[in-house]
Amino acid sequence: MPLRDFDIAVFLRDYWQKRPLLIRNPWQDWVNPLDPDDLAGLACDEDMESRLITQTGATWALEHGPFPEARFGQPGAAPWTLLVQAVNHAVPDVAALIAPFRFVPNWRIDDVMVSYATDGGGVGPHFDQYDVFLIQGLGQRRWQVGARCDASSALLPHGDLSLLAGFEPTDEWVLEPGDVLYVPPGVAHNGVAVGDDCMTYSIGFRAPSRSELIENWCDDLLERLPDDDRYADPDLAAQANPGEISAAALDRLHALVAERLLDRDGFARWFGQYISTRKYPELDWQPDQHASAAGLRSMLRGDAALQRNPASRFAFIRAADGAIQLFVDGAGFTCRGDSAVVAELLCAKDCITLTPELTQSDEAVDLIVRLFNQGSVTVADDDRDED
Repeated sequence: MPLRDFDIAVFLRDYWQKRPLLIRNPWQDWVNPLDPDDLAGLACDEDMESRLITQTGATWALEHGPFPEARFGQPGAAPWTLLVQAVNHAVPDVAALIAPFRFVPNWRIDDVMVSYATDGGGVGPHFDQYDVFLIQGLGQRRWQVGARCDASSALLPHGDLSLLAGFEPTDEWVLEPGDVLYVPPGVAHNGVAVGDDCMTYSIGFRAPSRSELIENWCDDLLERLPDDDRYADPDLAAQANPGEISAAALDRLHALVAERLLDRDGFARWFGQYISTRKYPELDWQPDQHASAAGLRSMLRGDAALQRNPASRFAFIRAADGAIQLFVDGAGFTCRGDSAVVAELLCAKDCITLTPELTQSDEAVDLIVRLFNQGSVTVADDDRDED
């Protein structure tokens, strides 16, 4: 489902993380992929993350789901917005919206949030720390964008919502079904529903902060450092002043820390596992019955396709020795030969059909069995074109 008349190279050069871009209906035939009633049903599911925001004058209120079904029967007269995170995990047609934007590396993808709003509903003027493509699915929404913001930008007093104070729009558009608005990180924006039945699909991209990387990389290091890995100075010489921390001691101490922190191979292994961890790792996607190699081969006969779990995250790193380091849902796999071929295919496409040679390869099937048994892939008859 490629975007019509959309030049990826120009977009990445002139707009990506630089300035907003309105893309008027780039789809061949736009069809809203999710019914509003089905979105409300997802908001009642305890496994889904959902929020309801209402606005009465200058007062904003936030409720967290899951919600009882009756909540949507009498939502009140005030403008309101329902937001449900990671709808791509539950609805294949929503997951398919990501495909046209895969010119951005997969490890950057967070999820597809879906919102439904009544006339005048929105979440208020705000800014995000990530890139987002806002796809208008149903109805109309007026979007305003403003200046770049940062941690020093003034916010309205609110315990739950980070709303900008003094938002001043610099551009404004009304989006129709199928229109797309790209907003870079840090750019102030405000979306308000024009009429009822307004649905928006927000494809968000992660950007780990420096503090997040340092904290989690150090946590991983600490778990693996032995207690007897300590400072030593066997060539110690007497000092003129015993109160001085000498330059030689500082060099040794700094090297003791830096040697581990600057381990690029170790960092790569950790980062692949860290960034591929599922958005909701507490949810168990394992099959009711684990598969064996023989059982897997039987399932892959004929037109059966290997399908990635929409909730799973796949990424790989090419190792110096030629191996493929595959990372799926926080687990790492070293792949060579046929298993490396399968690893690259799965990272490139949501759904693949294996050649007979690969289904007979022990190393390829062993990898697939491990991914199947951890709930990262499934096998299903599928006659769609691979895309």
